[in-house]
Amino acid sequence: MIERELPLVTWHGGKVSHTERQTLLRQSPMTIWLTGLSASGKSTLAFALERELMNRARACYVLDGDNVRHGLNRDLGFLAADRAENIRRIAEVARLMNDAGLIVIAAFISPYRSDRAVARNIIGAEYVREVYVNTPLAVCEARDPKGLYRKARASKIADFTGVSSPYEPPEQPDLTIDTAQYSVEDTVARLLAVMHMERNLMCREPMPLN
Repeated sequence: MIERELPLVTWHGGKVSHTERQTLLRQSPMTIWLTGLSASGKSTLAFALERELMNRARACYVLDGDNVRHGLNRDLGFLAADRAENIRRIAEVARLMNDAGLIVIAAFISPYRSDRAVARNIIGAEYVREVYVNTPLAVCEARDPKGLYRKARASKIADFTGVSSPYEPPEQPDLTIDTAQYSVEDTVARLLAVMHMERNLMCREPMPLN
């Protein structure tokens, strides 16, 4: 991993190498970064992928947009500056998890290309697989599991992505998925293919929709 120099701060190298951790876990660490509108299906896909990876005895963990705001990022709001800091912190956590040899599945709206570029730089481009969950806005609004679109349309939520705040789609994602067109099982298969772990998926029982 890249060591960054900061004033009065020294990076302490340990006695366990990155390669040793990969060998111990028998896997290549990476971060699957799922980006897309609210209710596009990011969390459902993230946890379904985590379940399948665990079925394959892979060490992995989901960093979910809502979950991290209960603790690590509970002090942040949803203005552009707060969103940028939210993504920066998550990228730093993903970087450490990848350094530990883990597979990270990050599910965040992450609406701005500049923030996603910062995340990629922090984690390391060679570790990141960017997945654009390109579910149409109309479908996301129809789902609206938390009633957020309804509140945003009624001007009860400011700066809501897709309604009163922009979403900037990835220009060259590693994979684009429309969850209105594919089942969870099919989508997980596509995610595994991006990870080069597609073999033996179909011999397992189908996963239920969340």
